[in-house]
Amino acid sequence: MIRLIGYLFGLASVLALGVAAVVAVYLMGVTKDLPNYEVLASYAPPVTTRIHAGNGALVAEYARERRLFLPIQAIPDRVKAAFLSAEDKNFYNHPGVDIYGLGRAILVNVQNLGSGRRPVGASTITQQVAKNFLLSSDQTMDRKIKEAILSFRIEQAYSKDKILELYLNEIFFGLNAYGIAGAALTYFDKSVTELTIAETAYLAALPKGPNNYHPFRRTEAALERRNWVIDRMVENGFVAREEAEDAKQQPLGVNLRRSGSSLFASDYFAEEVRRQIIEKYGDKSLYEGGLSVRTSLDPQMQIAARKALQSALLTYDQRRGFRGPIKQIPLEGDWGVPLAEIPGLADVPEWKVAVVLDVAADGVDIGLQPAKEAGGRVFADRDRGRIAPDDMEWAYRAATGDRKSTKSPVGVLNPGDVVYVEAKEEGTSAYRLRQLPKVQGGLVAMDPHTGRVLAISGGFSYAQSEFNRATQAMRQPGSSFKPFVYAAALDTGYTPASVILDAPVEFVSGGQVWRPQNYGGGSAGPQTLRLGIEKSRNLMTVRLANDMGMNLVAEYAERFGIYNKMNPVLAMSLGSGETTVLRMVSAYAVFANGGKQVKPTLIDRIQDRHGKTIFRHEDRICEACNAETFNGQEEPTVVDNREQVLDPMTAYQITSMMEGVVTRGTAAGKIKLDRPVAGKTGTSNDEKDAWFVGYTPDLVAGVFIGFDQPAPLGRGSTGGSLAAPVFNEFMQMATANTPPGKFFVPQGMNFIAVNRTTGMFAYEGEPDTIMEAFKPGTGPADTLSIIGMDGYAPPEEILRDSPQANQAVTSGSGGLF
Repeated sequence: MIRLIGYLFGLASVLALGVAAVVAVYLMGVTKDLPNYEVLASYAPPVTTRIHAGNGALVAEYARERRLFLPIQAIPDRVKAAFLSAEDKNFYNHPGVDIYGLGRAILVNVQNLGSGRRPVGASTITQQVAKNFLLSSDQTMDRKIKEAILSFRIEQAYSKDKILELYLNEIFFGLNAYGIAGAALTYFDKSVTELTIAETAYLAALPKGPNNYHPFRRTEAALERRNWVIDRMVENGFVAREEAEDAKQQPLGVNLRRSGSSLFASDYFAEEVRRQIIEKYGDKSLYEGGLSVRTSLDPQMQIAARKALQSALLTYDQRRGFRGPIKQIPLEGDWGVPLAEIPGLADVPEWKVAVVLDVAADGVDIGLQPAKEAGGRVFADRDRGRIAPDDMEWAYRAATGDRKSTKSPVGVLNPGDVVYVEAKEEGTSAYRLRQLPKVQGGLVAMDPHTGRVLAISGGFSYAQSEFNRATQAMRQPGSSFKPFVYAAALDTGYTPASVILDAPVEFVSGGQVWRPQNYGGGSAGPQTLRLGIEKSRNLMTVRLANDMGMNLVAEYAERFGIYNKMNPVLAMSLGSGETTVLRMVSAYAVFANGGKQVKPTLIDRIQDRHGKTIFRHEDRICEACNAETFNGQEEPTVVDNREQVLDPMTAYQITSMMEGVVTRGTAAGKIKLDRPVAGKTGTSNDEKDAWFVGYTPDLVAGVFIGFDQPAPLGRGSTGGSLAAPVFNEFMQMATANTPPGKFFVPQGMNFIAVNRTTGMFAYEGEPDTIMEAFKPGTGPADTLSIIGMDGYAPPEEILRDSPQANQAVTSGSGGLF
């Protein structure tokens, strides 16, 4: 018997050793290719990039995984408690694998065999870190063994707090939210520190299966799981029972965070910043890098830009009449359901989508688009309103602009038509008929001293079209290009009082004859450069450009950044090339700041996920700004290292001449500000593009209006009539409550009274005189010299009104040319 027992013991020992050897070999094979858990020390998950306005307000967020990394010290104890209660109550006591929890799970699963219930898991938080960071999600024994081994090793290498930090920042919560900070923002639009017990418990319930506890599709299951987590928090001593009972009575309260631009009216600006970051740092840095981007956006100025441009586009469009409804929907049954599926304009919240229910001579009954729950279900409420005949008066015009004989809504709208409407007053049922304008435009505002872009409006609505007419549309600037022709002339010896012939001219090139004309035809004879700009004379500009040579004009256009490479042909002097509003505004900033080149920028500073500044727009140097102590030294100064691309005196002369455009030229009566303002209108051939670019001493702005597919805007649709009023409205809002400044006059500039037409010295009391700005060593001409004079005799009124001109002609001194 003893021998048999010894034999069996020996056999068992051999078997045990064999099993141990097999297990050892198996474990060696499993551990041979285990991932390196040390990579957890350098954990850098994809993190959301956040774009901020100049005042710090959040503009937009970009991420593939909506995550904000939070160190464990910044996560409230209540949040930690909820996740420990839901996932691993023994986390701070086990060595990586919870043996007791594992045994309990095995027992429960054995008891549930054949019941159809899901198997109960026993993975610890450490095991989930090992799986999420280092392993796949395969449901195999090999993976579970690797997970356990890695968990033991992770526990030996890292503190419990570090492991919990990794877990809470990595886990997926559904709705593209990763990490506890991202989940708090996504589900409740609040920070982690603001979460209630009920909200914290719901978030702790999600990692087990976000789709199983979806807040809208699986609301009952979500509430049940949330309340289970609350009970576990009580059981583990983290929450008082009274607080728990109160939390369990609360609804889920999910308030999904709006994606896209967060700051009103900033969509075009945010999209331009997004494109620039991708171009500079790449797609991955934007969507995963966790950058913090401080932009130059001024929120109030942005709202002003949007309002001014939208108002002008609407006014123009409504003068052309009604083009018909958005679409038609059936009115049988519940009209609210199909109406709710029609997308509205997220960035024009004052407009609503509505369906016409009934049309009569005394008005139109409408049904307003019902709201949707976050889960997609349409609310049951059906609100109605009414459009009075006078509130759709503009729609009585046909799409051609011809006014219809009737002023009745009958025949204009029909039941089932889907249209846009706007409430006349908040809280009333009276509405105006609206229509998305076909005409578009762009507006850019910039600080001329720094190049910081303060506002961009790229069209009527970003929801209507994401194409940015301020930065992407290449359009002909027309006469708004002329100041650069005149700047080149003033830099090369001409003065504002130099006289050019405004008379018909033709040029022959390659067998083709080109006969430029002034807008509206006609000509005025000899005129000064000042009048050439003020009245926007094409014939004078072409003669001036021809006299200087187009190569010089092209050099200036490229120096100012209007074109990368300009074709030096005469037609380009009239703005027939294509450029953007942003480029034109940047070029005009040189006039406004005294000739310094500026680099237009939408981004002030970019910081990486660790707070290190990786880009700063401000590149001026202050060598003494970081002195450790003050020893009576002079105050430090910032070295202005911007390139001087234009003589400051030339810049002032152009500014003075463009002040004349506003006071008595092509923009006369359109600009009404309480401060000095200079600017230039622009109208391209056939009135396809209307421009105005102008500036005060501290702000420059440019406006373009036109169709996306260039087409005539209509007779009289000039830069002065369409674009200048937009500039005026924007500037009035943008400069409100700011002190007016004055244009800087360079030292040494001489002011002399001259005859506005002849440019010659004006005697006291002589009619049509002006104080003109001259550089040192220059002044009014002693004799009447006319550029392009060939065979031209001055009109009698010039000789009569200017004694100097009459003397020059009759005496023969100096002659005419």
